Amino acid sequence: MTQSKFWTKQDLRSFVKEHNFTSPEQIQITLKELFKDVLQEALEAELDTQLGYDRHDVKNKQTQNSRNGYTKKTVTSEYGDVEIQVPRDRLGEFNPIVVTKHQTNVTGIEDQIIALYAKGVSTRDIQDHLEHLYGVEVSPTLISNVTNKIVPLIKEWQNRPLQSVYTVVFLDAIHFKVKQDGHIVNKAAYMVIGIDLDGNKDVLGIWIGENETAKFWLSVLNELKNRGVQDILITCVDNLSGFSQAIAASFPQTEIQKCIIHQIRNSIRYVSYKDVKKVTADLKPIYKAPTEEAAQLEMDKFEETWGEKYPLIVKSWRQNWDELTTFFRYPAELRRLIYTTNMIESYHRQLRKVTKGKSTFPTDESLLKMLYLSTMDVLKKWTGRMQNWGQILLQLTVYYPERVQVR
Repeated sequence: MTQSKFWTKQDLRSFVKEHNFTSPEQIQITLKELFKDVLQEALEAELDTQLGYDRHDVKNKQTQNSRNGYTKKTVTSEYGDVEIQVPRDRLGEFNPIVVTKHQTNVTGIEDQIIALYAKGVSTRDIQDHLEHLYGVEVSPTLISNVTNKIVPLIKEWQNRPLQSVYTVVFLDAIHFKVKQDGHIVNKAAYMVIGIDLDGNKDVLGIWIGENETAKFWLSVLNELKNRGVQDILITCVDNLSGFSQAIAASFPQTEIQKCIIHQIRNSIRYVSYKDVKKVTADLKPIYKAPTEEAAQLEMDKFEETWGEKYPLIVKSWRQNWDELTTFFRYPAELRRLIYTTNMIESYHRQLRKVTKGKSTFPTDESLLKMLYLSTMDVLKKWTGRMQNWGQILLQLTVYYPERVQVR
């Protein structure tokens, strides 16, 4: 047991012996009274400090101000409702800090509501949790009002200035069901993760829109530009139609790497179940090849084997070849990073853990609040720069001598 900062173990034993506790309820009641007394004395001490003299110590009084009785006030605490006497001063200058004017809650409940909301706990379960622990009844409206306090923080975060250059940017959307005009519709949460020149990764923003479209992605990319992004070396994306054109319209110098895993998933949609393992095994030598030339030879082999039976697979790989093979231009350390969108999909999986208990969100804003809070939790774990970043950055300065300036 850790010793109290204020009481020694002997003090605690004397306290327990004096009160002769026989149940947890008795301890709770006694602590409530103790809490009330400490809170009361803290307020008295604050007024003593502000006036510059202790009660009844008129000889040391050097102010025209003085005490002026008390005002009753009930505050909600971890021990339930507590009635205290807030001291007043005659000139009305006293502004207590320990319990501020108009404050009626001293439990830290607001922080708990936001923390529980960030973990995906339902409104009903938040109510049950707070009532069980503290005997405090909170309404769904209160929970909504508390979580609404983070909306300005979200707007500030969403509009914060970004760095001028990002080495790699991952773009992908995750889908949720949201109520809209009395109907339940599918909404896309557009997510962007960027890796800067220092090798640090960050979520650059979250946008809620209709089902994923290249047109909406174009607006996202333009917003990134408006927030200070001047250059992106490489973008990693899925196979959404029109995505490449949207990127080229905003960042014409940016290399595009389409996700190999997405390409494989799209390919096996055309394959009968009995051929899936063979087809995926024969696709593997293409993206595992040491060079693009070797990959092209493996693609030719695949076409010889499967081209007649599954011509659409071959057509898709041929059509997207330039953007599927971008990673071959780079060394192994960077290839592993960009040839799939695994980084952003891993982030999405962490969000799904939190949102899985929510089958439907009542509004776009409620969805955005939960995604933002969950993202803040994720960002706390993203410490340090990417593995082997020194080597990767050195090679990027060779590939892009005019665009990558090492600080």
